[in-house]
Parts: sequence; structure tokens; C-alpha cells
Amino acid sequence: MTTTFYDHWRDVPEAAWRWHNFSPAEIGCRGTGKLLINESALNKLQALRDRLGKPLIVRSAYRSPEHNRAVGGATRSKHMEGAAFDIAMANHDPVAFEAAARAVGFLGFGFYRRSGFMHVDLGPARQWGERFPIRATDFAKEMPPAREVLAQSRTMKGGGAAGVATLGAAGVEVAQNVLADTQTAILPLVPYLDTLRWVFIAVALAGIGVTIYARCDDWKRGRR
Repeated sequence: MTTTFYDHWRDVPEAAWRWHNFSPAEIGCRGTGKLLINESALNKLQALRDRLGKPLIVRSAYRSPEHNRAVGGATRSKHMEGAAFDIAMANHDPVAFEAAARAVGFLGFGFYRRSGFMHVDLGPARQWGERFPIRATDFAKEMPPAREVLAQSRTMKGGGAAGVATLGAAGVEVAQNVLADTQTAILPLVPYLDTLRWVFIAVALAGIGVTIYARCDDWKRGRR
């Protein structure tokens, strides 16, 4: 296990840093700025980043002994060896993250649900804390039935029939009055027009009935 120590992360030569998705500032001690480069651990961290294909938010990496004491870290914390990382779960599925971390070679896992991060280290193999809950799917198991196309709905058809029939009945009544007043030569047709008017009225009533029935049926089926 190759390690290199720097008094401050700013002292790291650019040519010596090859973990392109991370910076010395992210891995350095948050309290003192000191940095212990653990190449094996950083190689696994980069492999994890490549495997997941999305950013890793590093909450804590290397800790100097004095900073580890200040934050209440374990007396033999792997953070002091540069071999542990605390990664925020804000942009990750914890189940997928853990599986990927195990696949690239991390062995130690700590689950911090309340603080929203997962601890990973080089081992030995162990784990502590309560695992993150499996996140519920965003999609319903079954899609709701599609709404009727408006032009094909029974409500529109019934309402349309009622409207046309109502206009037809009104038109026949107007025609009757006009014929009765001005066209005495064709008065024998008037009774037939009266019959036609009643036919239109009957169609209008039927259309209204269909509309009412369709509305009630749609309400029962949850289409409203």
C-alpha cells in the first residue's frame, strides 16, 4: 500500500495527482489541510466513480489524528490511514451504491441514515449502522385507463345529437309558421312537418338521456 504525506493539500504536485474526478482539496483533512495519499484507496474511489457514472460528494476522506479526535472519530479510524471515505447519498440509490462499492473492492461499510452518507473503507470486512431504506418507485404498477378521445366520447355524441335535434325541431316549427302564413298552396304539408318536429323532439330527448347516462357511467369508472 503506497502512501505519500503532505503538510497541506496545496503542496501536491499536479503531475502526482491522477484521480481526475477528485481534487486534493476534497481528499485532504477538513480541519488541518493535511493530506495522506493512499493510492490503493483512491484507485478504488475512482473506480467507483467510473462504475456509477455520476459525481461522488465526499463528505470526509483523510483525517489528521488531531482532527479525528476533534470530531469524535474512532481511535483506529481508517480515515487516519487515508483508506476511508464518507460519501453523501443525496444523488445516489444507496442499494446500487453499496453494490458498486463492494464490486470495486471496498470491504468496510457504515450506514449513517440520519446524516445522509455512507462510509466505505478498505477493510477488514465489517459493517455497522442501519441500512438506508429501499426507495419506492416513482411509477404506479398499473397505468390508469386512458381517457376517451373527446370526439369519440358517448357524452359528446349524446350531447351533439340532442343539440342537432333541438335545432331541427325549432327549424321545423319556424317552417310551419312561414308556410301557414305565406304558402297556402302547400298547406297539406304542414301536418307532416308537425310530425317531423315531434320526431326531432324525440331524438333530442334521447340524446339528452344518453348524455346523462354517459356522465353517470364515466363518474363510476373514474373518468371524471
